[in-house]
Formats: sequence, C-alpha cells, structure tokens
Amino acid sequence: MTAEATAAEAFRVGVDTFGEVATDGGRVMSDAESVRLVVEEAQLAESVGLTDFSVGEHYREGMIDSATPVLLAAAAQATSTIRLGTSVTVLSTQDPVRLYQSFATIDALSNGRAEIVLGRGSAIESFPLFGYDLREYDQLFEERLDLFTRLMREDRVTWSGTYRSDLDDVRLHPRMPEGGIPTWVGIGGSPESVVRAARYGLPLMMAIIGGRPERFAGHVELYLRSLEQFGHADQPIAQHSIGLVAETDDAAREALWTSWEPVVERLSRERGFYPPTRERYDAEVESGALFVGSPETVAQKIAFVARANRLSRFDLKHDIALLPRESRERTIRLLGEEVAPRVRELLADDRGTWSFADRTPTRITRDGRAVHA
Repeated sequence: MTAEATAAEAFRVGVDTFGEVATDGGRVMSDAESVRLVVEEAQLAESVGLTDFSVGEHYREGMIDSATPVLLAAAAQATSTIRLGTSVTVLSTQDPVRLYQSFATIDALSNGRAEIVLGRGSAIESFPLFGYDLREYDQLFEERLDLFTRLMREDRVTWSGTYRSDLDDVRLHPRMPEGGIPTWVGIGGSPESVVRAARYGLPLMMAIIGGRPERFAGHVELYLRSLEQFGHADQPIAQHSIGLVAETDDAAREALWTSWEPVVERLSRERGFYPPTRERYDAEVESGALFVGSPETVAQKIAFVARANRLSRFDLKHDIALLPRESRERTIRLLGEEVAPRVRELLADDRGTWSFADRTPTRITRDGRAVHA
C-alpha cells in the first residue's frame, strides 16, 4: 500500500457542536433537551463511522456547552470508539490544574479517547463572567499553556507564575497517560498563534469560518517551518468549518440559509464580520468556508482543502442556532455514511504531492488584532 493510500485511510472526519439550541417540529428545544441532544448526537456520530465528536465552550444565550467536561463525560459513557474532544477550550479563563484533572478523568472514562483543543477564544464572555481582565488576554493564555503542557509532560511539577498560586513538586490525580492526551492549539487568523503551537510542538487546529480556506496554506507553511526550527517533528494539521449536508445541493443551501443569516447578522455587529447577504452566502458555499451541499459536493470540497492545507483531519460544525434537529441528524448521518468514505477515496486517488509555496500567512484582523486566534 502506498503512503498516500495509507494517509487517506487514516484521514479523520468528525463533527463539532457548540451546544446550539435546536428546534423540533418548529418548537425551540429547552436547555435540558439540548444537553441530552448533544449526547444523542455523539452516539449517532459513532454509529455512522465518524472519528471525532467535539464540544465547544460558550457562555451565551442559545448555547448549552458551558460545562464541556461534563458533556464529554456523559458522551464517554454513551459511546465506545469515537474520539471525544473540545472545539475550543478557552484556556485563558480555565485553571490548568482543574483542566488536567477533568480531562484525565474523561480519558479514563472513555478508555483513552479524550482530546482537547486549546485556544484564546473568539467569544470573550468567560472573561467578565469569571473575573479576568481582557487586557491580559495574551498573557493569560501563554502562561496557562505553559503550565498545562508541563502538567501533561512531567510526572511532578514545580512551577511559578503570575495568574495562579505556585506549585511545589505536585503530582496530580487521576493520571493521564505518559505524555498526556492529544492536545491541539486552535487558531483562527493570527500567525503568532501558529508559531506558538509550533514552539510547544502541538498539533494545529485551524478554525476557518470565512473566505477561501486555501488561503491558510500560508499558515501551514509557517507552522511546518516553525516546527522544524524549534526542533519538533511534524504534527497533524486539522480544520474546523461550518456546514450542512443534505440529499441535494439546493436542499442543503436552503436548509442552512434560514439559520445562518441571523447568526452572521449578530456576528457582523459584534465582531465586524461581513453583512449576511444571500450573495455573500452563496459565494461562501461555492468557494468559501461553508461546506454545504450534497454528499458528493461536500466530499469534493473537503478533499480539495485537505490537499491545499495538508490536513489529516476535518471537523464540520453541524449545529447552528435554531436549526431543526432533523437537519442536524441528517448532516451527521450523511457525513459519516457517504461523505467521509468518499473523501478518503478521493485522497487515495490523488498521487500528487503537497509542497511549500511562496505564500504569505493569512491574517484575519480587526483594528490590528486577530478576530479569533
């Protein structure tokens, strides 16, 4: 078997949820129903052959993923093979010691299936909620990433910092496996975040939610060259994007548009995103970061960005505010049963090689700073 075929067979396809409240028969589901739906969708994702199920972390109206470790622990007991992770854990407002203990517990409950994506957070509600200063956004993340990686990689830790009490020869329990659990750094547009992931030798998760995904090939080049400069081996690269799969392209486009438009309208006010016109939506579906369409259309697009961005994993965010639960279920089912096998087939057929190109790392900013990173 060729190296290309082996890599294609190992290509991971999963789903992400932000715990967004769904509708059921036109009725808005309650928070409690939405919590239970997350666990049901993890079971469905496993049953149709998806490799990963990940839960975000948010603290706003319409989302129920604030207690992510609890949701993942419940999913661990309801499943047996699928990897369980986050998308993204806002490390800046988490205590690394408690985070280690929570995910060591999830890893034990799931028999070694826990993963985590760490990010600074594009949603900032946790900062005032837990009493953190947004002016220390970067410093908090850097210090906590340092401590969390040390807790995973060292048996006993002595450490001092600025934002929490010192540790003196601490050994936490329950123990993670030696070296910790798979830990990714999530980035959204900042080259500095790419270099940070490489400096720690951690895999890269790119959240691409607008524009042509292949623009991030520059980030990939920066990441791989930085890994080499820091003396680390190559690490996996993954992409997270929003999408919906239905039987036909037209059905998928219409199903997502109704929910997508009000969400982007809100984001355009909060973060300076583009206004949600139908023309812009169709452009994002055609060549941008929305993965919407029939199984063949979505598979072709995933395979394209997998080659362009040298991916080994692709996660589709399958929920969006007030999307009918049957649309969410259909997306998960078609993604696992039809899209993922087709992606692996397309990648196995590709005998081309990915190589570095002279691309400038993309940067998505507002007022000189990353919109999300």
